[in-house]
Amino acid sequence: MSAAHLLSAQLLAISPGCQALLLPILADEPTLRTGLPLTQPELDDLALIRHPAQRTEWLACRVAVRQLVEQLGGVYAGLYKDEYGKPHLRNLPWSISLSHTTGWAAAVVHQSRPVGIDIEPIRDQFQRVVPRTLSADEIAHAAGIPARLAVYWCAKESLYKLYGKRQLTFREHLLIDPFDDGATQLIGHVRLPAHTETLTICCFPIGPGLLAVAY
Repeated sequence: MSAAHLLSAQLLAISPGCQALLLPILADEPTLRTGLPLTQPELDDLALIRHPAQRTEWLACRVAVRQLVEQLGGVYAGLYKDEYGKPHLRNLPWSISLSHTTGWAAAVVHQSRPVGIDIEPIRDQFQRVVPRTLSADEIAHAAGIPARLAVYWCAKESLYKLYGKRQLTFREHLLIDPFDDGATQLIGHVRLPAHTETLTICCFPIGPGLLAVAY
């Protein structure tokens, strides 16, 4: 991509060995594909995406993760998915996560531990999904406030992507400790019968609304 297309890109230092990149999607599909390594499984996945905007979002995520890998001194050789659909770097042991929404793409790379990322606009949808995504304590804390509901949703999505497996629900298995309004660091938990984990989540008011990184 040209310098003009990257003018508003925002590089975020999350922790040692962990960086995230938020990229506004200002380029068309041919520009995004220029010089971008895509494996055959990736090309097969892209062929299944029909909507032009969704294709550019998919490609922009890979542009973002490629830039992060190169920023950290690695060589980007494309991605593959595991049995759960979680993306991984080919030929590198680093953990990655991708997210996109209308007009924006984001990626994060962590060199030593699992990581998850989500970007979200603040929208009315969060009110509708409260009963199936928030615990009773989280519902009480959110108090119907749109900004808090957005934080809960974005933070839980980042936890879900970090864990990278199935058979878990946002309401029962992914939990967020109460937080102060405007907090940029949260504590999250993955609680399953055979697996319990406490994780840090960085949350930024940025781009389309919110960006959360769990690690």
